[in-house]
Amino acid sequence: MQDYISISTLNDFIFCPYSIYLHNIYMDTDETMYHAIPQTKGKIAHEPTDHKTSSNRSDVILSLPVYSERFHIMGKIDVYKRKEKILIERKYNLKKIYRGQIYQLWAQMFCLLEMGYEVNAIAFYEISTNKMIPVEIPTKVQEREFEDFINQFQTYDPSLPISINPNKCTHCIYCNLCDKTNSENVYT
Repeated sequence: MQDYISISTLNDFIFCPYSIYLHNIYMDTDETMYHAIPQTKGKIAHEPTDHKTSSNRSDVILSLPVYSERFHIMGKIDVYKRKEKILIERKYNLKKIYRGQIYQLWAQMFCLLEMGYEVNAIAFYEISTNKMIPVEIPTKVQEREFEDFINQFQTYDPSLPISINPNKCTHCIYCNLCDKTNSENVYT
């Protein structure tokens, strides 16, 4: 599955494709070198799901590895409630839901469907507020949009110049380690 895209990188690709490269460079280093407070809080809040301890109900599946041959994507879902057939992506704090986060949820759904699961609903669960945020199941047009996005990801040429967006750069956890900008991130 080497040519498979990790679902967790879909939002990063929209934010800045170069951040995926930086993540791969720094992933074996001490996370405190680049993680900011929001990432640390999110990681801590996500641990019960990753360790499958956030629910002991028999109808709830936690942290299930998923993949799609059609889209060449793979990853893990957070929560799937079998009885309700609902897929839930847990996030610590959602001030705004970005298109990349929607793509991640859609990707998980497409994987589950391809693996034989039924999905009647999808949602984000905001841990910090204990709120469920429903998301519409993608239409056929949105499914093609997702397919086009995956194609852009797969055919991305990292040797091409990247567009520097100072506002995005200052909110990137890799900003202080990036060779493409001289900005400082807002988290230091």
